Parts: sequence; structure tokens; C-alpha cells
Amino acid sequence: MLRSVELKDYMLHNPVKMHPGDSVFDAIHQILVMKVSGVCVVGDNDQLLGVLSELDCMRAILSSVYNDSPVGNVEEFMTKEVISVKLHDNIVDVANDMLKHKHRRRPVIQDDGKLIGQVTCRQLLRAVKEFTGPEDPTEH
Repeated sequence: MLRSVELKDYMLHNPVKMHPGDSVFDAIHQILVMKVSGVCVVGDNDQLLGVLSELDCMRAILSSVYNDSPVGNVEEFMTKEVISVKLHDNIVDVANDMLKHKHRRRPVIQDDGKLIGQVTCRQLLRAVKEFTGPEDPTEH
């Protein structure tokens, strides 16, 4: 059985973060090195400003090639309208909403908008597997 249904028990506590003025190429580097599908974009004091996905990065590169211009900064291509979640949200509700909106990740924020984590499909799959079978340390 699930030990908890609260998001705080399954989220990533240190998501990959970028700043709006960072180069898209720097974001691509982080995505490749950290083996993630996107990054959270934060401002001062880790205030969540948006997210930048692999698809956003591809859009930036193709736009650059098409327009024969520099690739640009994260803020030009990030998604600014982000659905975020809170620490004590129910993982089943979060998973259902992620499926509904076809999102792979959700930033976890405090009431003041500060980024404190992220939940992805991988963490939700781990929670479901924990419910249905024994924990396997090779999956962490």
C-alpha cells in the first residue's frame, strides 16, 4: 500500500533550475547533462517564473535557423503559464490533472510562489509501483 498520498513524499527536492536571462544553449546543456526533459525557470529568491521543456528548446533552435538569428535566452521560449502544485497535494489528483493536460512535470511551490521541488511522471510511476509491488533499490 502507498505509504502516503501526499506529493511531498514523492517529489524531487532539487529540480534543475535556470534563470530567464540564461542562454537556451545553457539550458540544453543542463537538460542533457542532468538527463531531464525540462527545467524550472526561477527569478530572485527562487520564485517560479515558468518552465522550459525539450520541445521549447527545439522551437528555439529551429526559430534561430529559420530566422538566421542567435538562439536567444530562456525567457524568450519558456512557458510562462504553468500549473504548479503544493507540497501536500494528493498524488492521485496531481497525476490525473497531468494526464488531462498532457504534462510531464509539475513544479512544487510554497504559498509565496517559491519553487521547492518538482514532480514528474517518473516519481508518480514510482509511487504506483510502490503500491503494487516491493521496492527495488535499482530504480532510484
